[in-house]
Amino acid sequence: MNAPLANQEQPVSHPASRPDTRTLATVAHTAFFLLLGASVVRFLLRHPGEPRTPWIIALSITLALLYVLGPALGAAPTARRLLWLGLVVTTWMVLVVLAPSFAWCAVPLFFTALRTLPPRAAIVLVALLTTFVVIAQLQLAKSFDPNLLLAPPAVAALATAVFVHMEHQAQAQRTLIDDLIRTRRELAATERREGTLAERQRLSMEIHDTLAQNLSSQQMLLQAADRTWETDPATARAHVRTATGIAAHGLSEARRLVHDLAPPELADGAGLADALRSLDAGPDIEVRFHLEGTPTPLPDRVQSALLRIAQGALANVREHSGARTAALTLSFLGDQVVLDIADDGHGFTAPRTDAAERGHGLPAMRARVRQLGGTLTIESTPGEGTVLSAAIPLEPAP
Repeated sequence: MNAPLANQEQPVSHPASRPDTRTLATVAHTAFFLLLGASVVRFLLRHPGEPRTPWIIALSITLALLYVLGPALGAAPTARRLLWLGLVVTTWMVLVVLAPSFAWCAVPLFFTALRTLPPRAAIVLVALLTTFVVIAQLQLAKSFDPNLLLAPPAVAALATAVFVHMEHQAQAQRTLIDDLIRTRRELAATERREGTLAERQRLSMEIHDTLAQNLSSQQMLLQAADRTWETDPATARAHVRTATGIAAHGLSEARRLVHDLAPPELADGAGLADALRSLDAGPDIEVRFHLEGTPTPLPDRVQSALLRIAQGALANVREHSGARTAALTLSFLGDQVVLDIADDGHGFTAPRTDAAERGHGLPAMRARVRQLGGTLTIESTPGEGTVLSAAIPLEPAP
């Protein structure tokens, strides 16, 4: 529950992973194989028994196999992807030279080039493919037809313009979404800082008006008692008794402040199990709670720490894990209490050291557990979910 569950930004998906792009790619792949198959059948019907037939069949099979390898290489313009595209185009050109009827297989290749190459390089390759299509169609025609000269460039230009415009719009939309997400996070961070500052100011005023004033009064009374201890013991003892009363009042004020800082879920005597049972991780994640062992009274600080750990872990599950279910298990094992938070998300590779953890979620959890003498362990495997376990030792009952 670190990289995927800590407070980190989700990477922006590659354009090829979007549903609309995947649909377009599926249509283009289907069209390519249909055109390739139709071209093979047309050649065999029009030119039966020609010496070049084995070469045509072999090159067609090679082109089909090369084209199948394309999706496995991704859409990013890597060296392997560029080499693959070069082999596909070269094989297709040889086929067109041997059999011009294979020229229309270039239409799906337009889409492949536009997805793989930068815009300028893609346009150059599309122009080259279009030239081959025009030459091939003119060879097949019995007489000169201006449509065969002008139609393929017009179709290629229109398809390229539409594709480039759609990519620009998609990029602008992705940029806008990234800006909105960043702005939302900045606003949330600003609100948290303002809330923290307001709470600090409130606490400082509370401490100044109660604890600080009480301590100041105690100091003056004890100093007065020290000055009159030898000469007027009765007055000195009266000062000490008054200071004792002020200390008792200050202690009650300190306890009130501590109670105000406790999680509201534990207010009014609510137990840790009830507080954990009421937690949720959003509308898309089902949270289940399990209680094991015989519950025993827990110190307030232990209950607060375990509740905060559960809240932080569920927040990480909601934001980063992609899980559909999460399970909270509170186990009373006699000498210790253990809280397990498990999810069925995509998991991650857990860091080997605490220093490798990013964000603030896990370090804060570790600090809470460490202050209580406990341990925090994380078990996760990519694709198999994550389990976070916080174990806190308990003092033996008298």
